[in-house]
Amino acid sequence: MTATDKHASWRGRAESAEADRTSAELDDAESIKELRTQSRRLLGSMMRPHKRAIGFLVGILVVQNFVTMATPILVMYGIDHGIPAISERGDYSVIGWIGVSFALVAILEYLCVRLYIAQSAKVSAAMLFNLRNRVFKKFQRLSVSFHERFTSGRVTARQSSDMEAIREMTENGVDDLVLAALNVVTITVVMLVIDARLAAVSLLTFPLMLLLGRWFNRVSTLAYRRARETVALLIVYFVESMGGVRAVQAYRREERDRELFAGLNTDNRFAQAAGHQQNAFMSGGMRGIGHLATVVVLLFGGWQVMQGNTELGVLAAFLLYMKRFFDPLNELVQFYNVLQSATSALEKISGVLDEEIEVAEPESPRRIERPRGELHFDGVRFQYREDQVVLPGLDLLVPGGQTIALVGSTGAGKTTIAKLVSRFYDPKAGALRLDGVDLRELSEADLRSGVVMITQENFLFNGTIAENIELGRPGASRERVVEAAKVVGAHEFIEALPEGYDTHVRKRGGRLSAGQRQLVVFARAFLADPKVLILDEATSSLDIPSERLVQRALRTILADRTAIIIAHRLSTVEIADRVLVLEHGRIIEDGHPNDLIDHGGEYATLHRQWEDSLV
Repeated sequence: MTATDKHASWRGRAESAEADRTSAELDDAESIKELRTQSRRLLGSMMRPHKRAIGFLVGILVVQNFVTMATPILVMYGIDHGIPAISERGDYSVIGWIGVSFALVAILEYLCVRLYIAQSAKVSAAMLFNLRNRVFKKFQRLSVSFHERFTSGRVTARQSSDMEAIREMTENGVDDLVLAALNVVTITVVMLVIDARLAAVSLLTFPLMLLLGRWFNRVSTLAYRRARETVALLIVYFVESMGGVRAVQAYRREERDRELFAGLNTDNRFAQAAGHQQNAFMSGGMRGIGHLATVVVLLFGGWQVMQGNTELGVLAAFLLYMKRFFDPLNELVQFYNVLQSATSALEKISGVLDEEIEVAEPESPRRIERPRGELHFDGVRFQYREDQVVLPGLDLLVPGGQTIALVGSTGAGKTTIAKLVSRFYDPKAGALRLDGVDLRELSEADLRSGVVMITQENFLFNGTIAENIELGRPGASRERVVEAAKVVGAHEFIEALPEGYDTHVRKRGGRLSAGQRQLVVFARAFLADPKVLILDEATSSLDIPSERLVQRALRTILADRTAIIIAHRLSTVEIADRVLVLEHGRIIEDGHPNDLIDHGGEYATLHRQWEDSLV
């Protein structure tokens, strides 16, 4: 497979695997219209809390517009009245007052610009602050199934490049838009008042501008949406490649990754270039139309001056107004580029904010007054895809305080059961109850305090060891943190570290070994003191001595609480009160470990194979 084929294959997988709605999915006008409506609604929600501040900013721009509109009138008055007053009567008072007026206009314009820049930066920062928080909170609330579809690279793109595009629009572009609109209206009115004939001649170029604007709107929308998509894919691949850099180096994939990244980078370069080419044509076209209009007005106005039908000052003012008319339009073209990029970003962010939460918080949550930890699977059916049923209809009762172990081949449904108990997913049919209450009726806070899941990932957050253990019970004293570490056998290695419990674990706990990270996670879970504890391959990263130490600690940890153990190492399973052997989502054996071994069934075979592997 060539580099081009690899690049096309990866890009196709990336585009089809994401829940994000990109331009590849927006071929029909109705979908584009819906996305634009969503983006406008999002922009409105961003602006609504700052209505007064935005109104104040618009007021500043209105004042600035009227102040700058005075300059050509002062020029006209100086030519038609000030200069004749000097030449005919030696009267310099008119020119003097015009000079003072120019100075006042300059001061007022300076104050308006300074005040606008300072205040607009504050408003823009506040809007972006709120939007970042909304997006982050939404990503946290979305279910695990969403995050399994939506890669970390796209999450990064929403909070980085998309936010930057919106910031550029809110901070640097709004004044161009408002001033251009005000200029078009006020200059048109002023020109009609000064000389209707010259105004009519200058407005003859309007149809050309409208045609050019309609063309630019049509082609640039697709171009800038494609540019945002290619940037997102670039970030996705970068995050994926850097996140798996160990595997990349171990399997010597550097050259292949460079080729794929170069291909995506080339796509982005061409997409950006297409937008810039359209922008260049639009900007050049506007300037050309502006020059054409100026030439026409100069010729017609000059002829009118020679005929005595208008004054020279009026013509000079007209030419200045036309420059002020077309220059903002060119700036508006530049703003339109920013607007298109920001609109595409708003579409993507609004798609995330409008994403349905599959595992939703109940409107009227129920509470468990005296939690016992009893779990009841009542006809639970679950599938990740319609054609892939994992649990066809599970019926299971786990009394409070009982430790059960789930064993079986890969794909039997063990981890799925653990995820359902943790409510990372909801059953497609049936019900899963904790102490008689459907998990869907419990509040998120009650569920997370009552059910804790420990996985083989043993994830540690950036911070100290004490801070990572304290996450189990925020605000816990150092004494309780140390006690939890002692129970799971982590205290000795923690004390041996340079700064003890205040040792920084670094990124993802990179300062600790896999076994040490697992012990810290166990201490966190013990401190949380849940009624239901789930161990999903939780001892897989431990060596034999560490595993034996943890197994002794587990007997203390699991006392008086319901526990679900998933492990291929049957040494961990031996501490269970009950073993369930699963096959295709069904329970085929259920009993005490020793009884199942004596029975000679599937578990006995698995146990014998495990013992043989230890020899």
